[in-house]
Amino acid sequence: MTQRSHALLLVLLAACTAFSVQAQGLRPSFQLSPVVPAAQAGVRQADYIVAVVNSEPITNNELRSRMVRVEQRLAQQGAPMPPRQELARQVLDQLINERAQVQLARDTGIKVDEATINVAEQDVARQNQITVEQLHQRLSTDGISLAQFRDELRNQVLLGRLREREVNPRVRVTDLDVDQFIREQRDSTDLSTLEINLAQLLIAVPDNANAQQVAALQAKAQGVLARARAGEDFARLVLELSDSPERSSGGQIGLRSAERYPPLFIEATRNLRVGDLSEVVRSGAGFHVLKVLEKQQGGLPGVNVTQNNVRHILLRTGPQLSESAARERIVALKRRIDAREADFATLARENSQDASAQAGGDLGWTNPGVYVPEFEEAINALLPGQVSEPVVTRFGVHLIELLGRREATLSQREQRDIARSLVREKKLDEAFATWVQEVRGRAYVELREPPQ
Repeated sequence: MTQRSHALLLVLLAACTAFSVQAQGLRPSFQLSPVVPAAQAGVRQADYIVAVVNSEPITNNELRSRMVRVEQRLAQQGAPMPPRQELARQVLDQLINERAQVQLARDTGIKVDEATINVAEQDVARQNQITVEQLHQRLSTDGISLAQFRDELRNQVLLGRLREREVNPRVRVTDLDVDQFIREQRDSTDLSTLEINLAQLLIAVPDNANAQQVAALQAKAQGVLARARAGEDFARLVLELSDSPERSSGGQIGLRSAERYPPLFIEATRNLRVGDLSEVVRSGAGFHVLKVLEKQQGGLPGVNVTQNNVRHILLRTGPQLSESAARERIVALKRRIDAREADFATLARENSQDASAQAGGDLGWTNPGVYVPEFEEAINALLPGQVSEPVVTRFGVHLIELLGRREATLSQREQRDIARSLVREKKLDEAFATWVQEVRGRAYVELREPPQ
C-alpha cells in the first residue's frame, strides 16, 4: 500500500470512528447504512477474542462489523479497496486505540450523562434527515439494539472530551508559524498541497449488472456529459439524475486536499481549469462526471472567494418546542412567503429567535466555512432569491433565503486568519497522532487469534 492510500485509509477509519469535535462543541456522527448479514460479512457464528486491551476484549464480530462500515464508506467514496488482510489489521489497530482511550477517559473521571446522550442521539437523527423515532425504527431494522447504539454514542462523546482536554492544550500557533506556512504554500507546486472542490454526477452501476446494463449506464453518463457541455446547469442535472450522496448540494464534494480524493478523480481533473468538465470516469461505484469548482495551491484560499448574503428565521428547539413542532411552524412560514402573503423580513422580525431578527434575519455577506455544515450545504444548494426547505442544525430549525452571491477579495487579515486556522488544524493532527501513540504505549495489549 502506498503512503497516499495508507493516509486515505486512516482518514476513512477515523470517519468511521464517527465523531468530530467542532468549535461549538461535540457533534457525534453516525452514518446509517444497511446491515450486511453475518454470512455475507464473513462473521463466524461462534464469536471469539482477537485482542485484549487492559483486560477488556475485542471480539472478531466487533472487528467484522467495523470492517463492513469501513468498506461501505470506501465504496461510497469511490476509493480502491485495500487487501482484506491489510484492512483487518488497520481496523483492529483503530479499535485497540479507541478502547485504550475510552478506558483512560473513564479512569480520569470523564462522565457523560443521559441528557448529553439524548442530544447526541438527536444530532444523529438530524444528520440522517430523519426523526428520533424513525432513527430507532431504522436501528431495529438493521439489527442494532438501542442500548448498543447509545453506548457507542457515549464512547464517542467520552473520546471527544478526552481529546479536547489532552490534545488541545498542547497546540500553540505563533505569528512566525503563520508566516512560514504562507511562504511554504505559495512556493509549493507539490500535488499533495493542492486543494480542489469537485462536483460529481454519479450514474451508479449495480454489483450484479451484466455487460448490456453497464453499456447502457455508460451511454447515459455520456449523454449527461454532452448535456452539461451544451450549457445545461450542472447542479440541476445532478439533482435530476445523480445517484451520489451529495445530490442535494449540487454534487459538491467540498474543498479538500487532493490526497483526500480518489486518485482517479485527481487524474481525471489534473489538467482541467475551474469550470471545466471531465470525461466520464469509471469507478467501482459507477460512472462519474466531474466538474472543477475550485482549485488552489497550498491549502491557503486564493485571494478571490465566493461570498453569500443570506437571511434566516431560526426557531430554537428544546423542552418548550420539539423539532417536529418547529418544522411545522417553519413550513407554515414558508408557505406564507411562497404565496406572497407575507415578507420574509417581516416574518423574521416577528418569529426568529436569533440576534439577526431585528435586521429581518439578514446575516450579511460571509465567506465560505463560516456556518455549520448543514447550514452551509443548504446555502450552496440555493440560487439567489430562493428559499430553502426547513434546515435542522444543532441550533434549531431554520428557514433560509439566499439574497445574493458574489466574488470577493479577501483582505490580508482574512487570509492570515484562515492560514492560522489551517496551521492549528495541522498541529492538532500532529499532536493527536503523538498522543494516540502515548496512550497506546501505556496500555497492555495482547493479540489473540487472528481475525477471520
